[in-house]
Amino acid sequence: MARPEPSLFDEIDEAEESAADADVAAGRVISHEAVKSWLLSWGLPNELPSPRIGD
Repeated sequence: MARPEPSLFDEIDEAEESAADADVAAGRVISHEAVKSWLLSWGLPNELPSPRIGD
């Protein structure tokens, strides 16, 4: 039986993980609510601009 090819999610990039943790700790994030509002506006006449850090 052939072994499946590894996914890009099978490896952890420690440098990227540390950078992401630092962004969260510094508040450089976009809230779930801001992303949800943006996505729900897709296709509507008053589509929202993409959210930015701090939204």
